[in-house]
Amino acid sequence: MHKHIARRVGATLAAVAVAASLTGCQDGGDKTKADRGAEQSAGQSTSVQALTAAYKKTAAAKTAKVSMTMTVPASLKGGGEKRVVGVMGWHPLAMDVTVTDGKPGAAAGDAGKNHVIWADDAFYTDLRTGMGAPADEYGDKKWAKIDLKAAAAEAGGKAVQQMAAGLQDMQQDPSQQLAVLLNSRDIKDLGPAEVDGRKVRHYRGSLTVQEAIKGRKTVELLTPAEREKLVANMEKTGIKGYDYDVWVDGDQYPVKMDSQIKTPQGTMRITSTYSDYGITASVKAPPAGETADLIQMLKDIAAQAKGGAGAA
Repeated sequence: MHKHIARRVGATLAAVAVAASLTGCQDGGDKTKADRGAEQSAGQSTSVQALTAAYKKTAAAKTAKVSMTMTVPASLKGGGEKRVVGVMGWHPLAMDVTVTDGKPGAAAGDAGKNHVIWADDAFYTDLRTGMGAPADEYGDKKWAKIDLKAAAAEAGGKAVQQMAAGLQDMQQDPSQQLAVLLNSRDIKDLGPAEVDGRKVRHYRGSLTVQEAIKGRKTVELLTPAEREKLVANMEKTGIKGYDYDVWVDGDQYPVKMDSQIKTPQGTMRITSTYSDYGITASVKAPPAGETADLIQMLKDIAAQAKGGAGAA
């Protein structure tokens, strides 16, 4: 049973981590990053001014409803379509979402679905959704939990720094996506448009690999040589850069974002829509009595395996 839980939870966490890291890859709460983007743009262009205003207002909202779809070419590892729908908050980071993971060629009913909560620096995944097992298999435990900071503390040293940096990189924050776009040197105003019946303005920009990773806390932990190697390895895969499209409504909120990464195997695409900025989003951790600690489960599995090997 423990192995079954660990395998399924691991897949869920990977899906959410990928989604979060790709949709919000800047360090949180640094308004000067967007301000610098505006200052560095010749003539304080209206496009940069508009996106800077949207950045500040979105950062202050701190909550929104989100619907995100990530498509990865089937030829790449983890290929297929992932969807994340629910509510999120930032500063501090919080999520209450449903993650649907569709594999290439799978029937619609075969998609794995998991209810995931991120609260107080911990992941929780609902053992009753998408686990492919009777509801009573896990007894009174309805959730599996992984405390990210506790896991990093056990590893110690640099692992703690990397975990803390990773938490800041994974902000799942639309304001930080605007900060990413403001690193671009060629932001364009494509004019008025409509998204779900709402009048919006469409902006587009492209970024090099270096611009796209600028400001990531996990990257800042690397030495200059390591950063250079990271960029070189990314470019070796055929990734030349990233394209960003943002649609901003009359209230200065981004209502849709689309990012594309072109690779030799095909285009990776993430499309997100946002609504209800500033809503009261009370994301709470499940009751302690209903949660099972995943780290302890893995320790138990390792101990059992070691004991079995010793007995043999």
